[in-house]
Amino acid sequence: MSRFRKMLLSFTVAVLLLMLGMPVLTGANGAAAPAGAADSGAQETKSGPVFIIPVDQEIERGLQSFLERGFGEAASYGAVLIVLEIDTPGGLVDSAEQIGTLVRDSDIPTAAYIKGDAASAGSYIALNADTIIMKPGSMIGAASLVDRNGNHVDDAKMVSYWKSKMVGAAALNGRDPDIAAGMMDVNLVVNKPELGVNKTAGQIIALTSDEALKAGYAEHLAGTPEDAVSWLGYSTEDIFYVKHTGAEKMSQFLTNPVVMTILLFIGIAGIVIEMLIPGFGAPGIIGTLAFALYFFGNYVAGFAGAETWLLFILGLVMLVLELFVPSFGILGLLGSVCLVAGVVRAAFSYTHALLNLGIAFAAAAVVIVIVAVIFKERRIWNRFILRDSLTKEEGFVPVLEKLNLLGAAGVSITPLRPAGTAMVGGERVDVVTEGSFINSGRPISVIKVEGGRVVVKESAE
Repeated sequence: MSRFRKMLLSFTVAVLLLMLGMPVLTGANGAAAPAGAADSGAQETKSGPVFIIPVDQEIERGLQSFLERGFGEAASYGAVLIVLEIDTPGGLVDSAEQIGTLVRDSDIPTAAYIKGDAASAGSYIALNADTIIMKPGSMIGAASLVDRNGNHVDDAKMVSYWKSKMVGAAALNGRDPDIAAGMMDVNLVVNKPELGVNKTAGQIIALTSDEALKAGYAEHLAGTPEDAVSWLGYSTEDIFYVKHTGAEKMSQFLTNPVVMTILLFIGIAGIVIEMLIPGFGAPGIIGTLAFALYFFGNYVAGFAGAETWLLFILGLVMLVLELFVPSFGILGLLGSVCLVAGVVRAAFSYTHALLNLGIAFAAAAVVIVIVAVIFKERRIWNRFILRDSLTKEEGFVPVLEKLNLLGAAGVSITPLRPAGTAMVGGERVDVVTEGSFINSGRPISVIKVEGGRVVVKESAE
């Protein structure tokens, strides 16, 4: 009996222990379930079109137009993510501002994948994206203001303005604003040991991929943009790469400052030489084509509007009409003004356009002078110099000078007021006085003979 009691007691204790342990196990299992669900939710892949748009050139209006097209295509396809693949040395501040606004105001989530350099204005564009992911070995920063010659801009107003833009872009996603300010302000001191940043006066902050990750200026490192898309939780099965069209690639070449100057030079020289040499030939065709390429490149890049084409065509028509319509140079002058106005309005900067135009005009003037000298015997100057002579062979009858009448005496047949007819040397001669009137039947004498003109005066009886 005692043995049975011991067994019963042992069974009872085991049951009690089991019952006490069940809530613990149940609670453990209940706590683990939500965690597992959360992990499952975090790993859920978002499907839909993903657009990857390259930012791999200097930042200017042409890039802005390209990105606007890319964002428009992404919206029309119902994209769920836009990735900007950045590798740029920077560029124009005003274009960077417009691109930053485009990225910041996008209804589609944006990510900046820095595969090379996001320098200068490129760092500003990256900071406007929702997420920054960098390729190992890439960099972001070095955003100080410089002019076209690479010299630092010390204008306090411009520096303060650009600093506020950088700081504002960094604050969009909670990035340390002092680091953004240190990327462009040479005189600023930034000491953030906890973020791995230590900048003294005279330095500019430029972060490597690892430094950016530590400083909070990048969320992740990825070897490819596809890896970045996967890390963000999006499917890589529906990726679209926005490419530059042939016209856009051609525009990038044509809007190079050196190329634009050459085109203007060829255009001016060709048109002027064609005006000097009668007949529409090679100079006119080449000059017109050069101008057309100039306007085409700027139009595709977004610098020029339809009005620039109108000014160009109107100016060209006036110059052609000048060849056939006598306008005392008015049509030529108006045509030249239209061409110059079109050239200036087509460029992204009036100052830049005037500089290019001045260089091109000076070079064209030299070539025009050389051509005029070389081809002077090929009717270039015939448009400005009367070369015809009045000869018998061409049907003109010359007037013989009556030098034999000089000093001869005669009598006026008709009143000379002051011209009339006189009898001199036995023949009737048309004569003219020095200005006085002579009645008919008065004695006269010849005092001057100029070709067919016989000048007489009244003589004493």
